[in-house]
Amino acid sequence: MPIASAPLDEARGALDLLAVNLDAVPAADRERASAVLAQRDPIMRRIEACAAAMPQGKKIRIHGDYHLGQVLVTRNDFVIIDFEGEPGHSLEQRRAKHSPLRDVAGMMRSFSYVQQSALRSVAHNEAEAVRLSPLARGWEIEVRAAFLSAYDAAARAAALYESLQPGQGLLGLFELEKALYELRYEIGNRPTWVGIPCKEF
Repeated sequence: MPIASAPLDEARGALDLLAVNLDAVPAADRERASAVLAQRDPIMRRIEACAAAMPQGKKIRIHGDYHLGQVLVTRNDFVIIDFEGEPGHSLEQRRAKHSPLRDVAGMMRSFSYVQQSALRSVAHNEAEAVRLSPLARGWEIEVRAAFLSAYDAAARAAALYESLQPGQGLLGLFELEKALYELRYEIGNRPTWVGIPCKEF
């Protein structure tokens, strides 16, 4: 199966679900959700462009559901928990070997969730959200860069991937795929959070 088939299917499914459930999206996020629906063709082209380079790398056993909620701080170290994989996937899918960049993409999306949920919690009105948004976005940019730099320093010698360029190649493809999965998940479970994955597009 071509590498872009799964994310293209994910995109079609998520966007179709969003279109059917647009009225359930909170009014504050409905304009952004409508804009995402209007970008259907560009989203498909982005997926195809990320996959087109035929990137090189290795497939290994991965965490499968790697995000900040799976990382515990203990003294001066970190412990990663819950290696069962993505709950929405079959056991066969969870056991399959994948590019480790799927886990990297999961963590990158987690930073976006922290940034957006923190902004929603702190800002009491639209004016505060506008004022604080650049600070929150700046934090996310710095954290993403620090994570990618540390990951690259630790993993480069293993030749697990070709590139760690955000928004490009496998990492860009897996970030898009993860955001589309999140969109589908939020529509089904937390409609008030639909605006968070919508900001990826």
